[in-house]
Amino acid sequence: MSLLTFDQLFDRADSEMAAMSVAVAGGDDSTVLHALAETTRRHWTRPILCGPADRIEDMARTENVSLANFKVVDSDQPAVSAVELVRRGEASLLMKGQIATPDLMRAVLKSDTGLRTGRTICQIVMMEVPKDRRHFLLADTGITIEPSVDQVLQIVESTAALARSLGCTTPRIAIMAASEKVTDAMPETRLAERIRAALPESLPLQIQGPLSFDLAYSRVAGEKKKLSGDAIGAADAMVFPSLLAANLTVKAIMYTADCRFGGLLAGAACPIVFMSRADDTETRIRSLALAISQASTRQAVA
Repeated sequence: MSLLTFDQLFDRADSEMAAMSVAVAGGDDSTVLHALAETTRRHWTRPILCGPADRIEDMARTENVSLANFKVVDSDQPAVSAVELVRRGEASLLMKGQIATPDLMRAVLKSDTGLRTGRTICQIVMMEVPKDRRHFLLADTGITIEPSVDQVLQIVESTAALARSLGCTTPRIAIMAASEKVTDAMPETRLAERIRAALPESLPLQIQGPLSFDLAYSRVAGEKKKLSGDAIGAADAMVFPSLLAANLTVKAIMYTADCRFGGLLAGAACPIVFMSRADDTETRIRSLALAISQASTRQAVA
């Protein structure tokens, strides 16, 4: 079974999931307020906004967003306050709002009071390209610059776990490189070979690599190159060898294709809704839907 689309994910959240508490680091953000107003109206979320209360209230008035169903935590350290809410069990999700990424990550990664689990934290983006009827995950698009073999293995496992929460029981994962041929001249192809060899066969996933983007994305490319495999033209997820490769790929698609996307951070003690402060309300809603899906799956397993 393939990944749920965003529309299917929304339908599932509308019909099946109880409202989930979300701690927002930096609640004085217009698109965050509008996104949470919509997800709260749909009974997906119970927001807790952390930050200077006067700025949050001013922003809500300016944007004509009622805070009647929101809780506001007045704080001059919104990331610390939001993380603490998760640690105390008062919030199931963490969301990045009007706050710099380094400030949020310092609070998340702090050894004694953060949300570390011992696993590599990575950003996973779900991308939909409707004209090609393709939707897939990409990782790590925002955190680890040059992941080690062990870190890539953990990123693969986190990406597969998100795929399974989206209904894909045996995700097809492509380990990305510039070529499908293994050569010392392209170290990322050797990395893909090592990742493939290191993953236990018992894991519920299908992995192939190294694969170039065209092969992971298009069956036509596979046919022309006379290559076959589970992930050829059908990858449910693409895992990249570096932040440079992943970030360039995801932003190229975002800004040139007719697409829909949302993302989160995996590997922490809870899913973290984490996208750019430049993203619009719809992107934030899609990101919340992804995080809610993963958190609900975790709760069901627990």
